[in-house]
Amino acid sequence: MKEVAMPRATPGPPDGPSGEEPGADEKSATPQRGDGRPARRKLTHVTLPGCWGALLLACLSFTPSLLPRDGLIQGVISGITAAIGYGLGVLAAFVWRAFADREPRAPRRWAWRVFLVAAIVLLAVSIGFGQYWQYEIRKLMGVKDYSVLLAVLSPLIAALVLGALVVTGRGLRGAYRWAAKRLGRWIGPRAARGVSWILVVALAYAVVTGLLLDGFVGLANAAFSLRDTKTPEGVQQPMTSARSGGPGSVVPWDSLGWQGRSFAGTGPSTADIAKFVHHPADEPIRAYAGLASADDAEARAALAVKDLKRAGGFQRKNLLVVTTTGSGWVDPASVDSFEYLSGGDSATAAVQYSYLPSWISYLVDQSKARETGRALFDAVYEEWSKLPPDKRPRLFVAGESLGSFGGEAAFSGEFDLRNRTAGTLFVGPPNFNTLFREFSDHREAGSPEIQPVYKDGRTVRFADDPAAEIPPVGRPWEGSRVLYLMHPSDPIVWWSPRLIFNKPEWIAEAPGRDVLKSMFWIPFVTFWQVTADLPFSTGVPAGHGHTYTSEYVDGWNAVLRPAGITAHDLAELKKIIAAGD
Repeated sequence: MKEVAMPRATPGPPDGPSGEEPGADEKSATPQRGDGRPARRKLTHVTLPGCWGALLLACLSFTPSLLPRDGLIQGVISGITAAIGYGLGVLAAFVWRAFADREPRAPRRWAWRVFLVAAIVLLAVSIGFGQYWQYEIRKLMGVKDYSVLLAVLSPLIAALVLGALVVTGRGLRGAYRWAAKRLGRWIGPRAARGVSWILVVALAYAVVTGLLLDGFVGLANAAFSLRDTKTPEGVQQPMTSARSGGPGSVVPWDSLGWQGRSFAGTGPSTADIAKFVHHPADEPIRAYAGLASADDAEARAALAVKDLKRAGGFQRKNLLVVTTTGSGWVDPASVDSFEYLSGGDSATAAVQYSYLPSWISYLVDQSKARETGRALFDAVYEEWSKLPPDKRPRLFVAGESLGSFGGEAAFSGEFDLRNRTAGTLFVGPPNFNTLFREFSDHREAGSPEIQPVYKDGRTVRFADDPAAEIPPVGRPWEGSRVLYLMHPSDPIVWWSPRLIFNKPEWIAEAPGRDVLKSMFWIPFVTFWQVTADLPFSTGVPAGHGHTYTSEYVDGWNAVLRPAGITAHDLAELKKIIAAGD
């Protein structure tokens, strides 16, 4: 009997939502080679979840930060945050598949079309709002520089940064797979994967911190050490014994370094100060020791104090110890204001601890700032304490940025500052400063982080604009005065790794006078935005960011409490300081 072929049963609808037969998505998501093994993905391959993550975080990167930024910086920020978003999107998809217990599926064409339409709309809206916010920040700070070309190129820059970071991530993943495959020949697959991850992470860390970071710091150190042998234009060796490097000085002029020679060879003259105070003035004393002046921080501090004593600094009425920033820079606005307000009856001591500029030292030379700040103050204090109480000068401490970090290192807390100094002025303190964090974190309830009140303001106070009344208004501020000056828009003050995952109180509070109300915290995004603000913190007009000039006049006036200085005098001095900046 002839066999009749029976028709095959038609299968029911597949389990997956795509409407394709089971396994079709996996096959299309993971291309196969001719021998049945998985094919390598193309370098340009991207996943839809990753693209959604990149798109969302890229759009959020256009939200405002503390400082205005041009198209180049915006592109870099957008590219970095988009790369983070891409990684988070891929991770989220991986976790979802783990819970759903299924393999990757290739997205349908309509899903990509939806994404492309959404990308065009969302990016257009985000860029538009971003340009508006940047305009508002520039107007708030009086910034007029703006490049239309860089603004137009910003998306391209972001795409290049995103692509570079994604390729780097895939390179690390490829290295992991290569290592796991070879280790799998000798050990179990799980152990091979674990060891491979450890090896790849260790290698990446070694490359970034050892090869890249150390190499960059080494090159920067070589470049700036060469500059340290030169003298700034217009600066000449002093002809007075009141300055280090001058006649009779125990510190050779050639050893002071670039910043030391600028410090010793400039400043207001006796005639300038006399004209301001309307009576004869003394010649200010400035003592300084450079990196080439002695072998270590303690020896340099001892040498600076020896030169200070030689010049008669301990016989002056006011003695100032300054911890420098990075390359040994002392803000002339600070020391000049101190000398003017003290009528020239002053002496200042400072020591260099690095060749590197402040923003690099901020990252790699923090321990040197601490060591030098403590060594210099201790050396000055030791000599000062030997004097009869009625013969001692009033002892003050100052430091800006990393200099405030080093200046704090000599003290254990509020009462130590109060008992061993007549006054302190710290400006633009980094967020990691020990005492700054102690005073801010333990502020009185209800006082904002941008202007905290600590212990009723009895010793330590904070001000954005010291020309106005410094809170707590009406409370006694007797004895030694410790004043912190910090702008609400200063990224040096507010930057912290905690911004990655934790919303800071200064963003949750009412914004400062030069911060947009539109600024809000976003995980990952805000951290990179404020990080990008750091290198450009001084590239804004005075009174904003990390640029402090005339604030020193009112700050020192509050700390020094000089007699006979009127509001008109302070206004005139601000003009002098601003002109010399």
